Amino acid sequence: MREFQRKRYCRKSENKERFANTFYYLKRQGYIKIEKKNRQIYISLTEEGKKKAKKYQIDDLEIKTPPQWDKKWRLIIFDIPNNQGIKREAFRGKLKELGFFPLQKSVWAYPYECDKEIKMLRDFFGLNPKQLRIITTDNLEEDRFLRQKFRVT
Repeated sequence: MREFQRKRYCRKSENKERFANTFYYLKRQGYIKIEKKNRQIYISLTEEGKKKAKKYQIDDLEIKTPPQWDKKWRLIIFDIPNNQGIKREAFRGKLKELGFFPLQKSVWAYPYECDKEIKMLRDFFGLNPKQLRIITTDNLEEDRFLRQKFRVT
């Protein structure tokens, strides 16, 4: 019984140490700010920390698939200048990762609601509504191949 208690105590202290080290690392990297006010400790994200948090949020981004298709297509149309080629390719890569299908280099289609996720990407990549537009339509000419690709009817 004592052996079990000792192991449990050691794990607790190791966890506390790991937790403290994590905070120290985040503070040292400039991601968090720690302030003490009247015996209370306040921890907040710095601007750099907010950028890093957004990156993780974008990396884990998913679009939920509803049980039934609403028979509407979401078209993402973007115009990112040539001098921002890396940004343009990264954006295309994220659309592909999310399951969008390219109709043209800067026109991508998706069958499900995705406004919130695309607006989050637009903010992350620093694009404005003129550079990236979301169009929802129930009339897309010759969409049979898209229906097959996304397996919707």
